[in-house]
Amino acid sequence: MNQSATETLQNRPVHKVRIGLVKAAIWANSTREGVLYNVTFERRFHDGDAWRSTSSFGRDDLLKLAKVADQAHTWVTEQLTFQNVKPEVGPALRPISPHRAA
Repeated sequence: MNQSATETLQNRPVHKVRIGLVKAAIWANSTREGVLYNVTFERRFHDGDAWRSTSSFGRDDLLKLAKVADQAHTWVTEQLTFQNVKPEVGPALRPISPHRAA
């Protein structure tokens, strides 16, 4: 893979969560301490013949934004758990063994 293709892949979100026109993009940033995740949020809207995006949310978008943020948080926490890295806040979660009695 050439350098520009590698750079393009590195500039892509590692995961996206979408509900309706509200979307979260999750970005991975490698550091000496491991991978850190950041999340950006946007709302898509139609402007004439073109689709545009904004980081401004109206009253009717807020519940969708909260749900998208919750799903993004869950995804990031799962990634950190599976990498055996503690989340930035709170204790690390451990997957439950399928052989463990409920």
